Parts: sequence; C-alpha cells; structure tokens
Amino acid sequence: MLDWFFKNGGRKRLIDWMGLDSRIDSAFANSWDVTKDRYNAVSSFFARFRLSGWKRGLNELVSEGITLAVGGFAVLYIIAIPALMEFDENKINTGRYSVKFIDRNGTEIGQRGILHSDAVDLEDIPDTLIKATLATEDRRFFEHFGIDVFGTARAMFENARANDVVQGGSSITQQLAKNLFLSFERSMTRKIKEAFLALLLEARFDKYQILKMYLDRAYLGGGAFGVEAASQFYFAKSVRDLNLAESALLGGLFKAPSRYAPHINLPASRARTNEVLNNLVEAGYMSAGQVHAARLNPARVIEPQQSQSPDWFLDWAFEEVQRVAEGRGHYVLTARVTVDLAMQRAAQEAIVTTLNTTQARRGAPFSGAMVAMDPDGAVRAIVGGIDYGESQFNRATSARRQPGSSFKIYVYATALENGYTPRSIVRDASGSCGNWSPRNYTGSGGSGRALTVTDAFKTSLNTTAADLSFKVGRDKVLEMTRRLGVNGVKRTCSMALGDTGITLLEHTAAYATFANGGKLARPYAVLELFNSKGELVYSRERDEPEAPRVIETRVAEQMNQMLQAVVTEGTGRRAILDFTHSAGKTGTSSSWRDAWFVGFTGALVTGVWVGHDDFRPMWLNGNGVTGGTLPTTAWHAFMSVAHTSKNIPTIPGLTPHPALVAEQQRLAELKRTDPGLAQAQIVQATQKRSTVMPDQTRETLQKLAETMRRAAGGQAAVPAKSDAPSKDTPPAAAPDTTDPKKAPSKTGRRAERPETPQRTSQ
Repeated sequence: MLDWFFKNGGRKRLIDWMGLDSRIDSAFANSWDVTKDRYNAVSSFFARFRLSGWKRGLNELVSEGITLAVGGFAVLYIIAIPALMEFDENKINTGRYSVKFIDRNGTEIGQRGILHSDAVDLEDIPDTLIKATLATEDRRFFEHFGIDVFGTARAMFENARANDVVQGGSSITQQLAKNLFLSFERSMTRKIKEAFLALLLEARFDKYQILKMYLDRAYLGGGAFGVEAASQFYFAKSVRDLNLAESALLGGLFKAPSRYAPHINLPASRARTNEVLNNLVEAGYMSAGQVHAARLNPARVIEPQQSQSPDWFLDWAFEEVQRVAEGRGHYVLTARVTVDLAMQRAAQEAIVTTLNTTQARRGAPFSGAMVAMDPDGAVRAIVGGIDYGESQFNRATSARRQPGSSFKIYVYATALENGYTPRSIVRDASGSCGNWSPRNYTGSGGSGRALTVTDAFKTSLNTTAADLSFKVGRDKVLEMTRRLGVNGVKRTCSMALGDTGITLLEHTAAYATFANGGKLARPYAVLELFNSKGELVYSRERDEPEAPRVIETRVAEQMNQMLQAVVTEGTGRRAILDFTHSAGKTGTSSSWRDAWFVGFTGALVTGVWVGHDDFRPMWLNGNGVTGGTLPTTAWHAFMSVAHTSKNIPTIPGLTPHPALVAEQQRLAELKRTDPGLAQAQIVQATQKRSTVMPDQTRETLQKLAETMRRAAGGQAAVPAKSDAPSKDTPPAAAPDTTDPKKAPSKTGRRAERPETPQRTSQ
C-alpha cells in the first residue's frame, strides 16, 4: 500500500507541515538575533555621547528648550489663526479704485480711494513730514520687525508711572494693520490680532511700502484720508509743498484727528504741533535751531468748508462700489448713491444726543449705531459710532452683535409659515434642549399659562420662542434667516433668543422685507456708476433683477400686525408715532451687553443698536439697558423728524392711519377745487419725504435731551406692559385656532416689565 502511494506521487502532493514549522521558527529566531545585534550597535554608537556633570545639565536644558519652543510655536499658530482669517487682500488693493460720490441730485458729497491723477509717490512727500511722522508715531520703524518691543516696554513703563495712558506702544505697522483689518475696540484679543497681522505685513511688504500705505490710508480729520487729501483740506495745496510747521501739524493728527484738528480745537492743535517739533529734536532728526522758526511761525489753516461728507455711509458705499465694479475694467469712477444728507445728520444727532445725555453722570460712554433704509433696501443713512474722528470702525455694517429678542421675528415668521396664526394658542413654557432650558426675564422657566402667539411675541417671552423653534424645527428657522439675507446664524439650543452675532445692516434689511410685503430687501447704496469719460457703466435699474418674493404676503401681513402690537401694547411703546403706524421689535442680549430696536413705518425702516465695544454690560440708573429704553428712544427721535409728509404709505396688513386718511381726504378735496395746487403739493410732499429740516431736528432733539435729563435725575422710565389671559386655557391639539371666538379673553391686569433679556449660557 505504501509503495503504491509513493509511486503515484502522493508524498509530493501533501503539505510538509514539519518543514514549514521549522522554517517559521528559524525566521523568528534569526529576526530576533538581527534585532538584538542592531540595537546593540546603535547603543554602542550613542554610548560615546553619554554626558555627565555640567555637560549633561546643559544638554537637558537645550532639549527642554527645543521642546518648549516647538510647543510654543504650535500655541502661537493656534492663536494666530483668528488674525490670519482677518487678513483680506481686497482691503490692501482698494488703492486701485478712485471713487467720487454724488447724491441723488448730483451734488458731490465725498470721495474714497487714492486719486490716480494726483497720487503722490513716497519720494515726493517732504522729508519734514516723514520725519515728523516717524518721530511721533514710531522712531524705531526701520529697525523693528513690525512690533517695537522696546517702544512697547517704554510705553508700558510711562503709562504705569503716570497711572494713565500717556504713550502708545503700537508701531506704524500695527496701526496700519488696525486701520486695514480690525476694529478700534480696546481689548487684548484685538491687540493679539494686531501683532500677528503686523508680522504678516512686514513679511509681505518692505518698509517703504508699509510707510506709503500708512501715509495714504490714515484718517486725518475733515473726511480726509491720507496726507495728500489732508494737505488739500487744511492748506489748499499739495503735500509736496508743505513746510516744516505744516508737516508738524499733520504729523500730530495721526493719534486723534477729532481732538487735534485745527478747525475743531486750535489751541490743542498748536500744542500738539509743538509736541511734534519737540519729538523731532529728541529723535535727533533736527536741531532746536531748525525747529525754532516753525515755532515762531505756526501753520496757517484755511477756513474749511462745512463738511457734508457722510463718512459712515461712504465707507460702506466704497465697499459696495468695488463689489459692483469688479470685473468691469474701470477704476476711476463716479457713483450716484442713495444717501439722504438730511437724514444722515438727523440720525447722527439722534444717536449722539441720546447716548451722551443719558450717561453724562456715569463716565462710561456707550457706543451706538443706526441704519435707515427704504422698504426696498435703499440705504438713506448709516451711523457707525459716536465720533467718526475717534474711531472709523463701522458698527452698523461690520460689528456682529447678539440681537437678543429682536431675532424672534425669524422664529415667529417660520411658525406662521408652518400652520400657526397670530391667534394660535401657545404656552409660557418650553422643554429642555440637552442640559439647557430657556428662562424669562424674571428668571423662571415660564408660568405655563396659555396665551396667543401675538401676546407671547409682544411680551417677548423667551420660553415660548424657544419652544416654537423646537416645534417648527431649528433648521427651518436657519433657512428663514438665510432667505432674508442674514448670514452666520448657528444652530444652537438658544438660537431663538438671538445668541449669534449679526450685523445691524443685515438685521434691518430683513425687517424691510416684511415692511414691503414680503419681497427681499437687499441693502444697496449704488444707483449708477460712471467711468472717467462720463459713460454709464452700471445702473441698478438696468442691471439688477427684480427683487424676488421670499415671504408670502399673508405671512408678512400677519407678522406686521404682531410687530405693531409690540409697539402699541408690548415692550416697544416708546416707538409710538402720532402721525403714522409704526411696527418693530426690541431686543436685549445676555447681561445687557447689547440693546436693539428695529422698526418701520410704511416709508422708512430703521434699526438701532446700543452697547459697549468691549462687550461690558450696560447700566443706567441702576438698571440694565434694554432694547425698550435707549435704542427705542433714539429710533423715535430720528423717525419723528425723518418723515416730513403726512402722506405715508400704509404698512402691509394694517389699516390706514387716521392722519393718512385725513391727508388723502384733504388732497382729494383740493384736487376737486384746485387741481394744479393739489399736484404741486403732492410733488412737494414727495420731495420732503426724503428731506429732514435741520431746525425741526434740533427742536425734537432738544426735547429729547430734556426728557432724558429728567430720567437721569431719577424719574422712572416708561414701563412696558403685556396683556395676560384671565385664566389658563387647555393646550390646543394643533397649533392653529382659527376661530376668533376661541381666543382667550383679556383682563385689565398688566404686568409692568421691561424688555426681556435672555438668560442663557452662550
């Protein structure tokens, strides 16, 4: 049998398991031996580097230093990421454009960009001006790498010794980074970003390019950007022709043009000029004898023309021009824009008067912003802060702040689209989202009482708003914000309470969509663009498509009715106007850091924000500032003078105001008796609708100032009120209760509560 097996090759077809096992054992053994040999060889090689004594200590020190350096660079890179995100190439390249702005009537109101026809090279700028700038702003400019370590240390020492900010430590490169990319808020975050952006600029450009950009981009007062424009404004001549005294005057304006401008405060300007001359001597750039003549013969400033430049608006309009002109191949342009100069002045006065009057005794200045636009999105006025000369950061278009309860318009509009009506029954209660539960102003989680959607909205209940966002779906609320042009809102548990920062411009434009009945209102500034030959290269009427409808007419009208209830019965009663209907919503963020009111009439949509640049809470007379106080007061002051005609369109969804009915009846009677006079009055009223009378503005603001002074003296603010159902109503099975008879009855009991700020963990 075995012979037969081997003869037929059976042995060859079987696996030799014993041989395979021996090969595996041998391979492992050989590999282990090779590994030990190589380890011993490596150990023997490094054995010769074995250190002891001071050499070992030095080696440990170097090793630890390398480890810390690698970790430090990693941490610095993580910290630098926000600064890198602020770096915008377009803001550096804006020098390509030269734009002259004219209003709707063709009157020149300002310009932005560097004029290509008379731009001045660095070599043509007088040596005296460059030395005055370096001696005052950054004496070690050509020696440091973007951050003057020694200068910063010296400034910190002097400030500590004086117990005040007497010296600045920012280099010219850091100041340029701030002017180009950052806001003017005083915070450690901004200083860190500024430092990293300065390093980026130093790596990207040489010193001469940085100095040229600084001299061309710095704001020097009077609406003048750059030394050439400032020279023309103050001395009516080119910067090429400046003498030492004039150069010293301009060199002193970089720090604070609104404080040292000669046409604002001549004694302060002269003192600042002498300080610059002293700096020239201390820096070794000039001798005392060389600057003596400049002291005896100070610069003579021409009488400036009354500046009508709406700077906040023009800064934003310049960005819009660049967006519209991109790819058209034209860089020297004339732009006809939507601004109304009278409204711009009235808006600025309303913000400044309201905030300065109310905080005169507190010593902690508030900041504020205002945007006014037509219901179609045509921007008429922008106020980006209290003082443009002090800070050019536009808080209306660039600052992203939490809108608080004014965000609820997106939640309730989404609910109206998904089966709810203003009479639907909801509850003052909400479920939890993770470990978060909404709280009302009182700190409670809601009373659980039943009330209508309108009542919940006008009293700004956080619990109901959050519960609605959960029921209709937060993704649908996000889609609503994007549909209305509001970007960057995040899907969070407390999103219904406005916990994401948005801009005042976007927020106001979203409200304008409801004011015009549901058509998208994108904010715009440019009506027409002409090139250097006078040829029309852009026309909004010709080149832009018709605004799409993004909200159903029914939803817009119902939302407007609820917004009117906020003004007539809820948290925004200070916004009541006696000559037309008004609608709007208040908003207050956590810890009273932001206060808002956005509202509209049939002719104008206006948004107001008040807060601190450093996000500190706001307090007034021992109470937190809410949207129903300062913002609504400023809104009312502006809107009272912005409308100069009684013939104001009716807000969609509302009945005509009695004043409008009376005006239309008067015009109808006048048409019957004197058609020519009636037509003339209609044309005049149309023109007046966009023209605010300065005397009327001043008179209204004087009354406002007197009112706020009384309030600051201890008079109680007007409380908000809300209607409560007489008894609890069982929860409805479905959100729609269309039968008016099923709506809960109301009693005369009113809860006096201010605007409800959110109390959430942001």
